[in-house]
Formats: sequence, structure tokens, C-alpha cells
Amino acid sequence: MNDIKKEDIKQEVFDLYDDYAHNRINRRDFMQKLSTYAVGSLTVPALMSFLMPNYQDAIQVKANDPRLKSEYITYNSVKGGGTIKALLSMPADAKKKLGGIVVVHENRGLNPHIEDVARRAALAGFISIAPDALTPLGGYPGTDDQGREMQSKRDQNEMLEDFIAAYDYLKNHKDCNGKVGVVGFCFGGGIANKMAVRIPGLAASVPFYGGQPAKEEVPKIKAPLLLHYAALDTRVNEGWPAYEAALKENGKEYTAYMYPNVNHGFHNDTTPRYDKAAAELAWKRTIDFFNEKLK
Repeated sequence: MNDIKKEDIKQEVFDLYDDYAHNRINRRDFMQKLSTYAVGSLTVPALMSFLMPNYQDAIQVKANDPRLKSEYITYNSVKGGGTIKALLSMPADAKKKLGGIVVVHENRGLNPHIEDVARRAALAGFISIAPDALTPLGGYPGTDDQGREMQSKRDQNEMLEDFIAAYDYLKNHKDCNGKVGVVGFCFGGGIANKMAVRIPGLAASVPFYGGQPAKEEVPKIKAPLLLHYAALDTRVNEGWPAYEAALKENGKEYTAYMYPNVNHGFHNDTTPRYDKAAAELAWKRTIDFFNEKLK
């Protein structure tokens, strides 16, 4: 265990990790640049250990939680990757049909954190489906580094089709009331925006720090949007002013929050970019929004 504290780390280190996590620099360059900030006990291995996700200790809702019925299923995505594996979760004591939530992972496949988020959504009273876009390549490989490498080999448009097919699967599920929304993080936030463009019947879309659609696509959006952005996430935030202008121009229903002094990935509680206050507030707003739109 290292005893590095978040406040000991310069913002440049988090920015560097963001570049690495989004494949803008490779591992060797990341470690080489990280060495610039290695002083005293802040060695490169210590910094690497601090920055990497810790799934084992951060899971909030365990896979075998008795309050839930969770299982892996497969569904067809003919346009995309054929058969896709996904985690399907719902309350164990559900007595009526539930609103549905598609949970879209980051740029590394269906890792333990996103499975946890999907179970949290189910615990809030919904039926959730969390697809693994890496299924055609063998599925999430067990590490995020390998997952990122694998996901970069998949066609972006085909992955979008996989998540659209998950919406169709959930909408027609016997335990779903037909109202389906989407929440996505990072890559998944971009997919949530794209699903809002592509699916006229989408009941709600919640992108967390997601890339924005082109302004000419905005008129196609029918779903109400709840958008979460991190103030320190300059890369993603660059596209927000134009997106907001297009949403306003086209009279779309949206609410956007910019969380001050937090990084891209602030909702992910397995990495030091996590900000507890912002994450809990954003999640409460998300569930409140889904309760309003999907019930």
C-alpha cells in the first residue's frame, strides 16, 4: 500500500494520466513523463500504483448482493458485433415492470467498476443492462490497459450499434415498462449523446463527461438530457459551448452541470480522480432524473 495523498499530486499528473487513459500517449511515454514528478517518496512505481484503478476495495454493490437479481446474458447486435455479452440486473423483489437503463462503459470494456454502477442503478429501482463492447474480441480481458488496447481495435460505429441493440433488448424485456434511458461515462458519455441522436424513443440520456455530437445532428434529439461535466476536463469541455448553443437553438430539453475543481472521471471511485462530493451529487441527480423520466 502506498500512502500518497491526492493533495500531494500536481494537476499535471492527472492531466498526464488522462492522456494515457485515452491512448494519446503510450505506457512508456507515460512513465517517462511521470518521472518528472517523481520526487522523494513519489517514485514512478508509487505514482503508477496510486493512479491505477483499485477495483477490489471500491465495489459498492457486490456481485452476489441478495437485494438484486443479476446475471450475464447475451443479445443480438447483427449490425455491430453479432452476439454481445451484458450484465442484466434488477431488484430481487420487483413486483411491477421497471424503467430500463443502459449503462455504457468507458473506453476499456465492461470492467468491475461499470458492473458495480449497473448494480447501483438496479438497486435504485430499475432494470439495467451493461453491455461489453469487447465481446467480439473475447470480452473485457481483466486489466484496463489491455481493455483500452482491445477497444481501440473496434469500429466506433459498430460499438454504437451494439448499445442501440441493448436499448432494443431492454425495451422489449418482459420486466421492463418500455421506458428506457441511458447513462454513460467518458466513451460511454459520447455514446449516450449519440444514442439520443439515433433513438427517437429514448426516454432519457445522461452523459458523464462525454464527447458531443455535431451541431447538425442536434435537431434529431428527442430525449431529455442531463449532462455532467468536470471543470478541469478541458479536453471534453471544449465541445460544450457549441453543443449547448445548438441545444438552445433547437429548443431541446436539457440540464447541464459543471462540477468545480474536479477531473474527468470524477465519478469513478476506483481511481484518485474520484471526487466523493461531486460523484454522489451527480449520481443523486441522475437517479432523480431517471425516476422522473422512466417511471
